Amino acid sequence: MKAKRLRADVLAGLTTSFALLPECIAFALVAHLNPLMGLYGAFIICTLTALFGGRPGMVSGAAGSMAVVIVALVVQHGVQYLLATVLLGGLIMMAFGLLKLGKLVRMVPHPVMLGFVNGLAIIIALAQLEHFKDGEAWLSGTPLYMMLGLVAVTMAVVYVLPRLTRTVPPALVAILGVGLAVYLLGLPTRTLGDMAHIAGGLPTLALPDIAWNLDTLRIIAPYAILMALVGLLETLLTLNLTDEITESRGYPDRECVALGAANVLSGAFGGMGGCAMIGQTVINLSSGGRGRLSGVVAGVSILLFILFLSPLIERIPLAALVGVMFVVSQQTFAWASLRVLNKVPLNDVLVIIAVTVITVFTDLATAVLCGIIIAALNFAWQQARQLYADSHLENDGSKLYRVHGTLFFASTTPFLNQFDPANDPAQVTLDCQHLSFVDYSAIAALGTLRERYAKAGKHLRVLHLSERCKKLLKRARMQHD
Repeated sequence: MKAKRLRADVLAGLTTSFALLPECIAFALVAHLNPLMGLYGAFIICTLTALFGGRPGMVSGAAGSMAVVIVALVVQHGVQYLLATVLLGGLIMMAFGLLKLGKLVRMVPHPVMLGFVNGLAIIIALAQLEHFKDGEAWLSGTPLYMMLGLVAVTMAVVYVLPRLTRTVPPALVAILGVGLAVYLLGLPTRTLGDMAHIAGGLPTLALPDIAWNLDTLRIIAPYAILMALVGLLETLLTLNLTDEITESRGYPDRECVALGAANVLSGAFGGMGGCAMIGQTVINLSSGGRGRLSGVVAGVSILLFILFLSPLIERIPLAALVGVMFVVSQQTFAWASLRVLNKVPLNDVLVIIAVTVITVFTDLATAVLCGIIIAALNFAWQQARQLYADSHLENDGSKLYRVHGTLFFASTTPFLNQFDPANDPAQVTLDCQHLSFVDYSAIAALGTLRERYAKAGKHLRVLHLSERCKKLLKRARMQHD
């Protein structure tokens, strides 16, 4: 059983390495960098997070979300400032994990998760369309038909092979099979070598050649913070998704520390910054990769491709890699979210759609932040609407109010509207047994209520305050009966 597990991890890691290649090269080119910087970053980050991270089976590398963040920095200040930014961003990630802030991912609602997954699935698919271009012009005629045909064959192999055998990852068979067919038949189609030449040596340690002063910090700090934020978000959300797929539990704080350390080393050795890559993670998991070995094999394979196997790897048809990524996009998209659109509350539907659209057109950090804000406002609105009060006159002529619900900033007005100081008797009792005080707005509302009764010449008595409420009131230096 152990040998079978090791074999599955090795094959899954090898499959994932082929999927990492074009993505990392493309992201490096997007950021106006040497493709080897993307590959070095993929090797270092993928290997280290696989060895020391908190989520076996998850794949990290030079991610597109990170590349987009630093384009302006590279154009304006150059590569050396990028490497310094990667170093600082890695330190921020490590601090995030050491402070045990990874648990904050629990604040991300499920509709936001669905929108995140759907948005990235669309981005993965759209990114493949760039391979249907020759320069700035779209392919046409025979090159286009050849590309479409090979993509279709690749996708067919990936979908059909699991019905025949599961001994080898279908994506690996599709890539190698289509590549061999193209070579033997001499089919004219674009290959990985047309994107970039990947031959190179070992990455070397060299700190960024910049002035280490406050002026440099002012330049790189905003990019480093944004890079760390985007990287952490994508990593933690991908970790959650991996937990769901594998039905196991990862350790987000450990993953954050490992990711930060990997980024520091990547920057020190001339590599791009990176984070978890949802597409490659899905490939690894669907290929049977569950252990740390799969990620290590994927990372080390990248280095071997650079050092020894570049002539062979550069012959891999882009169509085969595109076909695999189209399948990954289809498998990543949460199709179940479409089936429940008419079954869940409208507010959740809006969150799913909003996060999906914002992810595609802006960036992940903005999308998740907007999704959380929308979900939080919706929650606050719903909680505020649930506050209500029962009231009746007691035998002694006083009036008793029993308020149910949660008192916080959004429900203070409904709370105050439950009372009638002008027409109530001289003695009024507020029973808070079923009322929760959440924030300072709740304390201020209680103070306002007492002032209204005092101005009316009446006395308000408060009963059954919880210990937490008493502490809040004591901090605010308010007296209660």
